[in-house]
Amino acid sequence: MNSAAAELVRLLTVRGETLAVAESLTGGLVAAEITTVPGASKVFRGSVTAYATELKHELLGVDATLLAERGAVDPQVAAQMAAGVRKALGADWGLATTGVAGPDPQDGKPVGTVFVATDGPFGAGSGSAGGGKVEALRLNGDRAEIRMESVRSVLALLLRELVGEHTGNERTQDTEQNGGF
Repeated sequence: MNSAAAELVRLLTVRGETLAVAESLTGGLVAAEITTVPGASKVFRGSVTAYATELKHELLGVDATLLAERGAVDPQVAAQMAAGVRKALGADWGLATTGVAGPDPQDGKPVGTVFVATDGPFGAGSGSAGGGKVEALRLNGDRAEIRMESVRSVLALLLRELVGEHTGNERTQDTEQNGGF
């Protein structure tokens, strides 16, 4: 799995950008994965493991009403966690994970319901303020498998964001490449 983390560190180093991580169900695994990469200290600012729901509000600025109404396992919560850790730790990019690793459902959501999010410096065609993206996952497996797949998924999400910024809108790229040839 380290290849995604290594590629993230490489890309962020080249770009001169930094990263912060907010984790819930992954409990620090995303930060651990990133910091296994030599040179990660050039880009990794730090992380907040906000496992308890109230810490998502207190440390990351997630809207308390949103948490009360929808619980911690929600796409908007993931987005606000990513934006909040980015701001709190002064990073160019924020990543977040929230979900249900099991063995029991949480907030009415079944085991394997996970949301991963990124928040970055540009709109990059995402159509949302702050350049945020959220991905909903429905993962299978035991607790450990769900947590590790969540790590893989959030790293892949940021990789796609970083690579996508250089190429612009991929649909436009495809049209340009196919047009006239």
